[in-house]
Amino acid sequence: MKAVIAKLLLVGILLGLVGCDETAVSLKPLSDDAIILAFGDSLTFGTGAQPEQSYPALLADLTGRKVINAGIPGELSSDGKIRLSQVLKDTQPDLVILCHGANDLLRKQSRQQLQANLQAMVDEITDNGAQVVLIAVPALGINLAPVPLYLEVAEKNDIPIEATILSELLIDSSLKADHVHPNALGYQQFAHSIHRLLIESGAILE
Repeated sequence: MKAVIAKLLLVGILLGLVGCDETAVSLKPLSDDAIILAFGDSLTFGTGAQPEQSYPALLADLTGRKVINAGIPGELSSDGKIRLSQVLKDTQPDLVILCHGANDLLRKQSRQQLQANLQAMVDEITDNGAQVVLIAVPALGINLAPVPLYLEVAEKNDIPIEATILSELLIDSSLKADHVHPNALGYQQFAHSIHRLLIESGAILE
């Protein structure tokens, strides 16, 4: 019963945050040989499942594109901001899926600084000629709602955002390996959600 109530509360909060009539931001279609970079922390790395069950590995199968997993468990957004430059040079991606900040939130770091770090990473990615998709991260709490700063970054930069999937996964114990990481089934749903967003935004043509 408590789980049902929590989900209903989450739905209400998410509707208030993202709106019922939100339209996906358009992206340029990715070529068949396009490179997708998944950049982030343990949620990108795939902690809680086997490497082949991480969302980047599954997304590669779904999209038919090369997806590079550049997730570092435990990384703060300030360190990710520093690391990003070399990763972009090494991989030359066409699209970057940015999922960062979970460790900042867990360690109660400044949310203002987190937002500034995310903005700096978005700027660097676009300056390198790649497109960006942002993944919102929830703060731990009774409702696991996505932190509004992610929506603010997405709106400011007019980039697509997957605002709710991590909240949905982490509120369902059957989809979690521990209190902060999905399990294999959770990562599968994560990958499908991102794939759907890429289709809706026009990056992947059905």
